[in-house]
Amino acid sequence: MPDTTDATAEPIPAERPPGVDLFDMDGTLIAWDCQLLFRHFVVRRSWWRGFLLPVFLLCLPFAKVLGTERMKRVFLCYLWRVDAEKLAGWSREFAEELMPAIYPEVKGMLDEAKARGHFTILASASPECYVAEVGRLLGFDLVLGTAVEFGPFFPPLVNHKGGVKVERLRELLPADWWDGGMLANCTGYTDSRADLPMLAVCGDAVTVNPGEALTALAEENGWVIVRPERPWKGRAGFGMRVLGLLLGVPKMSYHS
Repeated sequence: MPDTTDATAEPIPAERPPGVDLFDMDGTLIAWDCQLLFRHFVVRRSWWRGFLLPVFLLCLPFAKVLGTERMKRVFLCYLWRVDAEKLAGWSREFAEELMPAIYPEVKGMLDEAKARGHFTILASASPECYVAEVGRLLGFDLVLGTAVEFGPFFPPLVNHKGGVKVERLRELLPADWWDGGMLANCTGYTDSRADLPMLAVCGDAVTVNPGEALTALAEENGWVIVRPERPWKGRAGFGMRVLGLLLGVPKMSYHS
Protein backbone atom coordinates (compact mmCIF):
# COMPACT_ATOMS: atom_id res chain seq x y z
CA MET A 1 0.00 0.00 0.00
CA PRO A 2 1.12 3.62 -0.53
CA ASP A 3 3.11 5.47 2.08
CA THR A 4 0.93 7.75 4.21
CA THR A 5 3.61 9.81 5.93
CA ASP A 6 3.23 13.56 5.82
CA ALA A 7 4.64 15.67 2.99
CA THR A 8 5.95 18.52 5.14
CA ALA A 9 9.53 19.61 4.56
CA GLU A 10 10.12 20.56 8.22
CA PRO A 11 9.48 18.64 11.45
CA ILE A 12 6.28 19.54 13.28
CA PRO A 13 7.17 21.68 16.31
CA ALA A 14 6.29 20.27 19.71
CA GLU A 15 5.39 23.71 21.03
CA ARG A 16 1.77 24.67 20.45
CA PRO A 17 1.43 27.48 17.89
CA PRO A 18 -0.77 30.56 18.51
CA GLY A 19 -3.23 29.15 15.99
CA VAL A 20 -3.79 26.54 13.30
CA ASP A 21 -5.32 27.20 9.88
CA LEU A 22 -6.52 24.14 8.02
CA PHE A 23 -7.19 24.48 4.27
CA ASP A 24 -8.87 22.22 1.75
CA MET A 25 -7.53 22.70 -1.80
CA ASP A 26 -9.95 21.77 -4.64
CA GLY A 27 -12.79 24.28 -4.76
CA THR A 28 -11.29 26.19 -1.82
CA LEU A 29 -7.89 27.52 -2.85
CA ILE A 30 -8.75 27.07 -6.52
CA ALA A 31 -12.09 26.83 -8.32
CA TRP A 32 -11.37 23.49 -9.98
CA ASP A 33 -11.00 19.86 -9.00
CA CYS A 34 -7.24 19.61 -9.53
CA GLN A 35 -7.49 15.93 -10.46
CA LEU A 36 -9.14 17.04 -13.70
CA LEU A 37 -6.54 19.75 -14.25
CA PHE A 38 -3.60 17.42 -13.65
CA ARG A 39 -4.97 14.85 -16.10
CA HIS A 40 -5.29 17.60 -18.72
CA PHE A 41 -1.73 18.74 -17.95
CA VAL A 42 -0.34 15.21 -18.32
CA VAL A 43 -2.26 14.36 -21.52
CA ARG A 44 -0.89 17.51 -23.15
CA ARG A 45 2.62 16.07 -22.57
CA SER A 46 1.96 12.36 -23.06
CA TRP A 47 -0.82 12.18 -25.66
CA TRP A 48 -1.34 8.41 -25.63
CA ARG A 49 -2.60 8.57 -22.03
CA GLY A 50 -5.68 10.38 -23.32
CA PHE A 51 -6.86 7.15 -24.94
CA LEU A 52 -7.44 5.63 -21.49
CA LEU A 53 -10.38 7.99 -20.85
CA PRO A 54 -13.01 5.41 -22.03
CA VAL A 55 -12.01 3.18 -19.09
CA PHE A 56 -13.21 5.88 -16.70
CA LEU A 57 -16.30 6.73 -18.77
CA LEU A 58 -17.38 3.07 -18.90
CA CYS A 59 -17.21 2.87 -15.10
CA LEU A 60 -18.97 6.19 -14.52
CA PRO A 61 -22.55 4.76 -14.55
CA PHE A 62 -21.48 2.40 -11.74
CA ALA A 63 -19.92 5.14 -9.58
CA LYS A 64 -22.33 4.70 -6.68
CA VAL A 65 -21.70 0.96 -6.57
CA LEU A 66 -17.93 1.25 -6.93
CA GLY A 67 -17.59 4.10 -4.43
CA THR A 68 -15.35 7.15 -4.35
CA GLU A 69 -12.07 5.35 -3.66
CA ARG A 70 -12.46 2.79 -6.48
CA MET A 71 -13.57 5.50 -8.92
CA LYS A 72 -10.50 7.54 -8.04
CA ARG A 73 -8.33 4.49 -8.80
CA VAL A 74 -10.11 4.08 -12.15
CA PHE A 75 -9.67 7.76 -13.00
CA LEU A 76 -5.94 7.58 -12.25
CA CYS A 77 -5.37 4.79 -14.78
CA TYR A 78 -4.06 7.47 -17.16
CA LEU A 79 -0.87 7.43 -15.04
CA TRP A 80 -0.30 3.72 -15.69
CA ARG A 81 3.40 2.82 -15.55
CA VAL A 82 4.42 6.43 -15.08
CA ASP A 83 8.10 6.98 -14.41
CA ALA A 84 8.61 8.31 -10.86
CA GLU A 85 11.10 10.97 -11.93
CA LYS A 86 8.84 12.16 -14.74
CA LEU A 87 5.85 12.29 -12.37
CA ALA A 88 7.83 14.39 -9.91
CA GLY A 89 8.81 16.81 -12.69
CA TRP A 90 5.25 17.05 -13.97
CA SER A 91 4.03 17.70 -10.42
CA ARG A 92 6.44 20.59 -9.93
CA GLU A 93 5.61 22.14 -13.30
CA PHE A 94 1.86 21.67 -12.76
CA ALA A 95 1.98 23.39 -9.37
CA GLU A 96 3.74 26.39 -10.87
CA GLU A 97 1.15 26.55 -13.65
CA LEU A 98 -1.65 26.55 -11.04
CA MET A 99 -0.43 29.57 -9.09
CA PRO A 100 -2.23 32.27 -11.14
CA ALA A 101 -5.51 30.37 -10.60
CA ILE A 102 -5.37 30.48 -6.78
CA TYR A 103 -8.23 32.59 -5.42
CA PRO A 104 -6.63 35.92 -4.34
CA GLU A 105 -9.15 36.26 -1.49
CA VAL A 106 -8.25 32.88 0.01
CA LYS A 107 -4.53 33.36 -0.65
CA GLY A 108 -4.80 36.60 1.32
CA MET A 109 -6.31 34.71 4.28
CA LEU A 110 -3.46 32.21 4.12
CA ASP A 111 -0.87 34.99 4.09
CA GLU A 112 -2.54 36.67 7.07
CA ALA A 113 -2.48 33.40 9.03
CA LYS A 114 1.23 32.95 8.31
CA ALA A 115 1.93 36.55 9.33
CA ARG A 116 0.26 35.85 12.71
CA GLY A 117 2.57 32.89 13.24
CA HIS A 118 -0.14 30.27 12.79
CA PHE A 119 0.69 26.73 11.73
CA THR A 120 -0.82 26.27 8.26
CA ILE A 121 -1.97 22.91 6.90
CA LEU A 122 -3.06 21.98 3.39
CA ALA A 123 -5.30 18.88 3.60
CA SER A 124 -6.51 17.72 0.19
CA ALA A 125 -8.15 14.66 -1.35
CA SER A 126 -6.04 15.12 -4.50
CA PRO A 127 -2.93 12.95 -5.03
CA GLU A 128 -0.11 13.99 -2.76
CA CYS A 129 2.48 14.02 -5.58
CA TYR A 130 1.32 17.45 -6.75
CA VAL A 131 -0.46 18.62 -3.59
CA ALA A 132 2.96 18.63 -1.94
CA GLU A 133 4.31 20.94 -4.67
CA VAL A 134 1.33 23.31 -4.43
CA GLY A 135 1.79 23.45 -0.66
CA ARG A 136 5.50 24.12 -1.02
CA LEU A 137 4.94 27.05 -3.38
CA LEU A 138 2.27 28.56 -1.11
CA GLY A 139 4.41 28.14 1.99
CA PHE A 140 2.27 25.69 3.99
CA ASP A 141 3.87 24.18 7.09
CA LEU A 142 2.27 20.77 6.56
CA VAL A 143 0.83 19.21 3.40
CA LEU A 144 -1.39 16.13 3.33
CA GLY A 145 -3.03 14.50 0.32
CA THR A 146 -4.14 11.14 -1.04
CA ALA A 147 -1.23 8.71 -0.96
CA VAL A 148 -1.09 6.79 -4.25
CA GLU A 149 1.13 3.87 -5.31
CA PHE A 150 1.60 4.76 -8.98
CA GLY A 151 2.54 2.09 -11.51
CA PRO A 152 -0.40 -0.38 -11.51
CA PHE A 153 -3.26 0.25 -13.94
CA PHE A 154 -5.64 0.89 -11.02
CA PRO A 155 -3.18 2.29 -8.47
CA PRO A 156 -3.72 1.46 -4.77
CA LEU A 157 -4.39 4.53 -2.67
CA VAL A 158 -5.54 5.79 0.71
CA ASN A 159 -8.30 8.28 -0.07
CA HIS A 160 -7.61 11.39 2.02
CA LYS A 161 -11.21 12.53 2.33
CA GLY A 162 -13.77 13.17 5.07
CA GLY A 163 -12.88 11.62 8.39
CA VAL A 164 -9.54 10.31 7.06
CA LYS A 165 -8.22 13.89 7.13
CA VAL A 166 -8.98 14.12 10.85
CA GLU A 167 -7.43 10.70 11.55
CA ARG A 168 -4.13 11.78 9.97
CA LEU A 169 -4.15 15.05 11.88
CA ARG A 170 -4.62 13.18 15.15
CA GLU A 171 -1.72 10.88 14.24
CA LEU A 172 0.65 13.70 13.26
CA LEU A 173 -0.06 16.69 15.49
CA PRO A 174 1.16 16.75 19.11
CA ALA A 175 -1.38 15.97 21.83
CA ASP A 176 -0.77 19.42 23.34
CA TRP A 177 -2.33 21.03 20.26
CA TRP A 178 -5.72 19.49 21.05
CA ASP A 179 -8.31 20.73 23.54
CA GLY A 180 -11.20 18.36 24.22
CA GLY A 181 -10.93 16.72 20.81
CA MET A 182 -10.58 20.01 18.92
CA LEU A 183 -7.52 21.79 17.58
CA ALA A 184 -6.81 24.84 19.70
CA ASN A 185 -7.56 28.18 17.99
CA CYS A 186 -8.13 26.49 14.64
CA THR A 187 -9.92 27.83 11.56
CA GLY A 188 -10.95 25.47 8.76
CA TYR A 189 -11.40 26.53 5.12
CA THR A 190 -13.51 24.50 2.69
CA ASP A 191 -16.08 24.58 -0.10
CA SER A 192 -17.57 21.16 0.59
CA ARG A 193 -19.78 19.33 3.07
CA ALA A 194 -17.37 16.40 2.68
CA ASP A 195 -15.09 18.39 5.00
CA LEU A 196 -17.61 18.61 7.85
CA PRO A 197 -15.53 16.09 9.90
CA MET A 198 -12.57 18.45 9.45
CA LEU A 199 -14.60 21.50 10.45
CA ALA A 200 -15.80 19.60 13.54
CA VAL A 201 -12.30 19.90 15.03
CA CYS A 202 -12.07 23.63 14.20
CA GLY A 203 -13.46 26.41 16.37
CA ASP A 204 -14.08 28.66 13.36
CA ALA A 205 -14.63 28.13 9.65
CA VAL A 206 -14.51 29.92 6.32
CA THR A 207 -16.68 28.51 3.53
CA VAL A 208 -15.69 29.26 -0.07
CA ASN A 209 -18.45 29.40 -2.69
CA PRO A 210 -20.57 27.02 -0.60
CA GLY A 211 -23.58 25.28 -2.10
CA GLU A 212 -27.06 25.72 -0.70
CA ALA A 213 -26.75 23.13 2.09
CA LEU A 214 -23.32 24.31 3.25
CA THR A 215 -24.47 27.93 3.10
CA ALA A 216 -27.32 27.09 5.46
CA LEU A 217 -24.88 25.42 7.87
CA ALA A 218 -22.50 28.37 7.65
CA GLU A 219 -25.25 30.84 8.46
CA GLU A 220 -26.50 28.68 11.33
CA ASN A 221 -23.00 28.39 12.86
CA GLY A 222 -21.81 31.92 12.14
CA TRP A 223 -19.08 30.81 9.75
CA VAL A 224 -17.58 33.24 7.27
CA ILE A 225 -18.83 32.93 3.69
CA VAL A 226 -16.69 34.17 0.79
CA ARG A 227 -17.65 33.97 -2.85
CA PRO A 228 -14.64 34.57 -5.15
CA GLU A 229 -15.37 34.81 -8.84
CA ARG A 230 -15.14 31.49 -10.66
CA PRO A 231 -13.44 31.21 -14.07
CA TRP A 232 -16.63 30.15 -15.89
CA LYS A 233 -20.09 31.56 -16.48
CA GLY A 234 -23.06 29.33 -15.69
CA ARG A 235 -23.51 25.57 -15.87
CA ALA A 236 -23.14 25.47 -19.63
CA GLY A 237 -19.82 27.29 -19.47
CA PHE A 238 -18.60 24.97 -16.73
CA GLY A 239 -19.69 21.90 -18.71
CA MET A 240 -17.85 23.05 -21.83
CA ARG A 241 -14.67 23.69 -19.84
CA VAL A 242 -14.85 20.27 -18.17
CA LEU A 243 -15.35 18.56 -21.55
CA GLY A 244 -12.38 20.42 -23.01
CA LEU A 245 -10.19 19.46 -20.05
CA LEU A 246 -11.21 15.79 -20.26
CA LEU A 247 -10.46 15.69 -23.98
CA GLY A 248 -7.06 17.34 -23.48
CA VAL A 249 -7.88 20.39 -25.59
CA PRO A 250 -4.66 22.45 -25.70
CA LYS A 251 -4.32 25.94 -24.26
CA MET A 252 -7.28 25.56 -21.89
CA SER A 253 -6.94 28.28 -19.26
CA TYR A 254 -7.58 27.43 -15.60
CA HIS A 255 -8.06 31.00 -14.48
CA SER A 256 -9.92 32.99 -17.12
